[in-house]
Amino acid sequence: MSRTAPPPRAETGALAVLRAPQAARVLTASTLGRIPAGTAPLALLIFARETMSLAAAGLLVGAYTAGVAIGQPMLARIADRRRQPPVMWLGVAASTAGFALTAAYPHLPVVLLAAALAGAGAPPFESGLRVLWRDLLPERQVHTAYTLDTAAQELIFVVGPVVTLAAVAAAGPSGGLYASALLQLAGTAWYTTAPVVRRWRGETGVRHWAGPLRAGRLRIILAVLLLVGAGVGSVAVAATAYAEAAGTRSWAAWLLAAQAAGALTGGLLYVRFAGLRARNTLLAATLAFAAGYLPLLLTPPVPVMLVLMAVSGLALPPLLTVAFVTIDRVAPRGTAAEAFAWAASAFTVGSAVGSAVNGALLDGTGSVTVGFVLAPLAVALAAATALALRRR
Repeated sequence: MSRTAPPPRAETGALAVLRAPQAARVLTASTLGRIPAGTAPLALLIFARETMSLAAAGLLVGAYTAGVAIGQPMLARIADRRRQPPVMWLGVAASTAGFALTAAYPHLPVVLLAAALAGAGAPPFESGLRVLWRDLLPERQVHTAYTLDTAAQELIFVVGPVVTLAAVAAAGPSGGLYASALLQLAGTAWYTTAPVVRRWRGETGVRHWAGPLRAGRLRIILAVLLLVGAGVGSVAVAATAYAEAAGTRSWAAWLLAAQAAGALTGGLLYVRFAGLRARNTLLAATLAFAAGYLPLLLTPPVPVMLVLMAVSGLALPPLLTVAFVTIDRVAPRGTAAEAFAWAASAFTVGSAVGSAVNGALLDGTGSVTVGFVLAPLAVALAAATALALRRR
């Protein structure tokens, strides 16, 4: 008796996404252009610590990330209404000038403004890439693409600190700033010449001064990401203080790289196991992320701390993926790029606040353990906010 063969199972894994035409190119080019997100904060910290206090260094990082937070939605809004390539090149020109000014005039008022300019001009690779996925992939693969994008982004925070340290070793304290500018330029050139990027146009929709922020559920998601970013930003400064207390400031780069490696692992596991995706919610992922920060309060010896930092990053990609999927669903028509840019901005504003507050806290108390308190508290508040979204 003949049997009808079952239909082939739809491919939804990472390899299926990467095999799609142009997908690997735009993902790689976007990741290259985003490496300054991993190099610039540490490069600014190292550059500032030559002549400034930890609190001033935290403010400098805060100025950069605040600039990113302001610039990304504005650039993405223009891209939604126009095209991506001109926006990317305008941004990278401003950002390069900001890095150059920071390195050339190391005086606090000047470097604060220059670092803010470097951040404000950072090309909106995150939002630009995420609106391309639906042009490149069938619907069933978009969720995987978001996770793969998030996991690949963690490479930024593994490679970034290593690149920064190598550049500083080769060219002095300002080397990390120059490396950030060059990587951003290279990524922009590669990304903007991809046919899908040149072809993409934003959807037409009702234009409103508030853009996607008029959607109430989107505002709740942004509040969650703001608090998660505060936790992540505070840990970067706490890790620097921990490394200094351990006797070698360069350990900060390895601690942050370990956390990023943990996040990369979490993202790959999330792509691999469909059951994790089926059970994941913004509330569950945020609670798991908060729990991962608690062991850092032990501030154990460096080898153990490296492991704990890796564990603390595991839940970040699932958290961000479910946030992106929800944003894609609730953003008003014609505002997709700007909505994703607001997500990046919320995260970076939180990171700026977390960095600045924790820098002042550490300067005031001198306790490394106190420096790791802010992260679980901020992410616990994010979980409470996610609960509000779930009820709504």
